[in-house]
This record gives sequence, structure tokens and C-alpha cells, in this order.
Amino acid sequence: MKKLVVLGAGESGVGAALLAQQKGWEVWVSDAGKVKEEYKNVLSHHGISLEEEGHSEEVVLQADEVVKSPGIPDHVPLVKKLVEKGIPVIGELEFAGRYTKAKCIGITGSNGKTTTTMLIHHILKRAGLNVGMAGNVGDSFAKVVAEGDPYEWMVLEISSFQLDGMFEFKCDIAILLNITEDHLDRYEYDLMKYARSKMRITQNQKADDWFIYNMDDPVTAEVMKTISSEARKAAFSLNETKGTVAHINDNQIIINPPDANRDINPITMTIQELALQGKHNLYNSMASGIAARIMEVRKDIIRECLTDFQNVEHRLELVNEVYGISFINDSKATNVNSTWYALESMSAPVVWIVGGVDKGNDYEQLKEMVTKKVKAIVCLGKDNKKLHEAFGDLVENIVDTDNMRDAVLAAYKSGLKGDAVLLSPACASFDLFEDYEDRGRQFKESVRNL
Repeated sequence: MKKLVVLGAGESGVGAALLAQQKGWEVWVSDAGKVKEEYKNVLSHHGISLEEEGHSEEVVLQADEVVKSPGIPDHVPLVKKLVEKGIPVIGELEFAGRYTKAKCIGITGSNGKTTTTMLIHHILKRAGLNVGMAGNVGDSFAKVVAEGDPYEWMVLEISSFQLDGMFEFKCDIAILLNITEDHLDRYEYDLMKYARSKMRITQNQKADDWFIYNMDDPVTAEVMKTISSEARKAAFSLNETKGTVAHINDNQIIINPPDANRDINPITMTIQELALQGKHNLYNSMASGIAARIMEVRKDIIRECLTDFQNVEHRLELVNEVYGISFINDSKATNVNSTWYALESMSAPVVWIVGGVDKGNDYEQLKEMVTKKVKAIVCLGKDNKKLHEAFGDLVENIVDTDNMRDAVLAAYKSGLKGDAVLLSPACASFDLFEDYEDRGRQFKESVRNL
């Protein structure tokens, strides 16, 4: 019996372990940290061996293959030893892809992945297709496959870390929304290394597959010059540029069929009709509309879904209004570019809650937006020095906090009727919270307790 070691007992690791056991592997799960009770219980229920708070190196190095959590960098000593020994180290999506018959729509990008994944799933489900959703959102892909591989189509949100662990896997439709500075600490602070990682979404695509991309994104344009893909291409843009399938013209979103009959039978609707507002969401809506048109979903269904979609939790989510001050939860904004879009979409004066684990952020690109939109800043993190250096000359009122309750209270005290308190951290959450969802939930709870 072949032995599979799973490194990391989170959502993806547990899903991979369940699928491997079902497919006849001898499975052993190892996590360097403490494992959540819910995951321990699942593994115990299925009789899968687990160790936590450390890896037994001699056992790991006896594996025939290793499935690594996307959170574990390639440069850690144990992973290096596995590679040196010639033991394949792959990701959970790669492993799950071997055992599924479903066709896959993969969505990646520095920002907008979750929203676009959920919107495409919403459209395809409304159209009556047998479609599931997994990856970086919801259940792990491996868990869905282990539960019987019930879907004809899977919509997968795929991070750069997950793409790094994919080798044979192929997307039938691949979507790249944008590439901006994010996770550069994992890519030797080299933007093009990160960009090449994102372009792995197109690997193994054939001539009958599709690659949907953002023509306005300069880094995407640059990296596309270095990588050849057989896939058919469909571009979207805010401008009516030659070669785009979807674009904006005269306050209207226009989504053409992505074939030779472009400009015949387009979907047109005003920007105001879209459920998702803000410049960044125009891109998300266009990408989703193109994917749906490739799948030959009826125009009226696409239009209806672009109008009635409910946005994802922790992404520009209006939590409450307290004495005329709006509180908006954008905890999912874990990088500078995402926060730029959040600030850009604000029409009221902003009290901005920002901070956490800095991933090599360059705050220069936020300065103009902060000058225009932000009246006060509440720093939320263990080390806020970089934020003070970046914005101290632009915003007079800057407060330091190290817990969510104090941050929300400080923001409330800095606001007036008609203002917006925006939690859009531009940073990872791991200094004070379990993850961005925990951070967002604590924000909502603190707002409700005001």
C-alpha cells in the first residue's frame, strides 16, 4: 500500500486525507501547530493517524508522496529534504484533480477571487447546471471529490500558494483577474516570480480551453509575454479596446459572445443595475459574464444574476449604522491593492481601521486615496510603525490599538454622523486573529456591542 503524508491538518489537508484513504492510500497527517477540534474529530472518526505540534521527520521522509498545505512555504527545511530525496510534494487541488471527472473553472488574482468564484457559481446554478464550488472558498476540492464527485462542473477559487502545488492539473476555463503586490514575502520580494505563479492557472490548457484575463492590468500584460498558452483568450477592460470580449462604454457594461460572432447579440446593462458596485467589481462582473457566455448560459439569466447577487461576507459588508455612522467590514482586504479599491468606492468621509501582519506592503500607492478620503486612522496591530511613517504627515488623527474592541471604540469616537468606519486592513491577520474571518467576525461583534 502506498503511503501518503499530509502536512497541515486544516481544511485542505483533512480533505486530502479523507480522499486518499478512500482511494486506498495509507494516510498519515502531521501538523506543526495545534489542530482545531473539528478537524481532529473528523480524522479520528475515519481512523486517520494524526500528529500535532511538530513533524516526525523520519516518518514524513518515508512517504511515497506528500500533500502540503498551501500555508507551508517551499523553503522550509522539511520540504527541501523531501524534494532532495525525490519525494513528490504536491497541493491538495492537484491531488483531488486526479480523482474527479468534473470540468473546472479556476479563478485566481490578487483581488476579487472569492467574489468572482461565488458570482460564477451563482449564475451557473441559476442556469440549472450541475455545479459545485470549492478551493479557497467553502469546502476543500478534495473533500467534495471524496463525498462522491457529484458535480459536472466545479468553480474553484485558487490562490498563488495552491497554484504552486499544481503540476498536472488543468482548468477548462482559467480566469486571471489581476496581479498586484501581495504575498511577496513568499516570492523573495520579486513581483514577477509572484506573477509567474499566478500564470500557472493556464498550465496544461489545450486549444479548446479558455483563458479569461484583465487587459487593463499591466503586470498581467508583462507576464503574458513570457508564457505561451494554447488556450483561446477572452479579455475584459474598462475601455472599448480592440480584442476585448467585455468592456464598459458610456456607463454601460457590454459582454459579447467570446467567439467569432463578437459584437452580435451582446449583453448590455447599465453600471447602476449591477449588484456589485465599485470599479473593482466591474472587473469581477465582466469576468463572470464572459465565463457564463462561454458556457452558453442564456443572456436573461446572466443579466438577472449580475443584478441580484449577494456579495461575500467580509468584503465591503455593511454591518450597521450607529448614530449615523456606517460601519463597513472589509476584513478580506489583506493587501494594499484591495484596500485601494475599498477606499475608492467610499463616498463618505472615512475613519480607516488598518494594520496587522505586513507582507512587504508598499503604502505609496494608497497615499493619494488616503489624502482624498480618510479623516482619521485607527491602527490595529502589534507593530504599527510603518503605518505611522506612511500616513503620519497626511492624517492628523492616528490612534494605536491592539484589539478589535478598542479599535472599533476609537473609530466610533473619531467619527461624526454621515461618516463611514471602514475596516480594510491591507495586511494579514495572524498577529491578533486566527484569520481574516475571525477578524471580520470580531469587528461585527464589537460594532453591535457599541
